[in-house]
Amino acid sequence: MISLRVVSWPQTPMRGLACALLLASCVLGAGPIQAQEAPAPKVSVMAAQETAIRNSETFIGRGEAIDKVDLVARVSGYLEEVLVKDGAEVSEGDLLFRIESSTYEATLETARAEVARAEANLELAGLDLDRKEELFERGAVPEAERDTSRANELVAEAALRAARASVQQAELNLSYTEIKAPFSGRAGRVNVSLGEVIAPGGKSLINLVREAPIYVTFSLNEKSYIDVLQTIGADTDDKGDDAALPDVFVILPNNTELAEKGQVAFVDNRIDPATGSVAIRAQFDNDHRLILDGSFLTVGLKAQDTQNHITISQAAIQRDQQGPFVLVVEDNNLVTQRYIVTGDVMGTEIIVLEGLAQGQKVVVEGLQRIRPGVEVSPVLVEKREEN
Repeated sequence: MISLRVVSWPQTPMRGLACALLLASCVLGAGPIQAQEAPAPKVSVMAAQETAIRNSETFIGRGEAIDKVDLVARVSGYLEEVLVKDGAEVSEGDLLFRIESSTYEATLETARAEVARAEANLELAGLDLDRKEELFERGAVPEAERDTSRANELVAEAALRAARASVQQAELNLSYTEIKAPFSGRAGRVNVSLGEVIAPGGKSLINLVREAPIYVTFSLNEKSYIDVLQTIGADTDDKGDDAALPDVFVILPNNTELAEKGQVAFVDNRIDPATGSVAIRAQFDNDHRLILDGSFLTVGLKAQDTQNHITISQAAIQRDQQGPFVLVVEDNNLVTQRYIVTGDVMGTEIIVLEGLAQGQKVVVEGLQRIRPGVEVSPVLVEKREEN
């Protein structure tokens, strides 16, 4: 049981005045408060601009040496000298290996001796035929004997040709004992040892690759191929100089673009039915040897002429389940949402193929503070120039 105790305050003039003031303050405090509207949030906007851009398209390519070969022995014998080191730069005609040559020198001398014998036999057969011809004219020998001498001369001529061919073969075999670089390039790893017996059809002695210039091969689907033809002209005979051909560039495996540009060197004459693509080969000087045979690269074609495209900052792009969109500030400073179709990235900018017009202002900063339908206070910022 709770008991309440009422305390009575003595009435005095000062206390009555205090109560009146307290009551007035309570009444005024309980009255309606005039709400002040919050200011429109400030956002940074950038105008969509029409920019002249050279269209480009990228593909997956692969480095391909113009010349590469596995050097093998063409004659048998002991490996007498190894004159190249692993990974060495070699020039055309440099001597790389030498096989023992004494056997082949002896064979060549034997073949030359056979030539001398055949020449003597031919001379003897010719003298015999001359005598038989003279005697036949006098009626001293029968015609058959004269014909036999003529046949003997023909046999001697054939023997001489065979002997000379043997000399040529012996000279070739002797030259094969010296294995030289067929072109300038970089050698791979030496696969044989000094003193090893090597033979034709055996393992590769060394691999040689020409590093500069070099090809980069890639493929285009039918649509991209037609687009390229429309750019450079379908009639290849009309291309004449290289001014009409698109520039070819590559992005190296470390995501840096190669400074030098390439040229289209070959376009296949048919579409591969298995892949539905056509092979294209570009040639690069490769002065710094940054493109390696067999390396995978990003290769692109860039048109010579420019086309105008709408571009905006990538900072304005947002995405949801329906795709990329931007928040646009209209002339009445209200925010609207626009879904767009994007194209290639150009540094900090991105091409907008559909959804925006030139001059429309898109929000690039303050996106988290606004939503479609609200009023904002836009601050126009200029496009930053890229270095």
